[in-house]
Amino acid sequence: MVHEHRERIYIRKDIILKLAEHGRLNQSQLLSYCGLNNVKHKPILDEMVERGLITRVEEPWGSKKIIMYAVSDVGKRLAREILEPYESLFPRKEVGRDGRS
Repeated sequence: MVHEHRERIYIRKDIILKLAEHGRLNQSQLLSYCGLNNVKHKPILDEMVERGLITRVEEPWGSKKIIMYAVSDVGKRLAREILEPYESLFPRKEVGRDGRS
């Protein structure tokens, strides 16, 4: 089985788009919906929070706390002004002259 490498720019875009689509998600939901690994990709979430692209809020859940993520206004603007134009210039799958990927 061939595993396709996904560039970090696309990972970030996918995270922003999933949060925009669903509003708020916990870490497991968010990474699962994006097809990412909880351990391997958690640092990307932390970096995105640190840079203000997404927000992270701890909420009480019974005797525990859960962490919820949401896209920030800065993240929405980044997706609209930079990530979407980037993807239109450099699509994830190149289509050859014969019409195949």
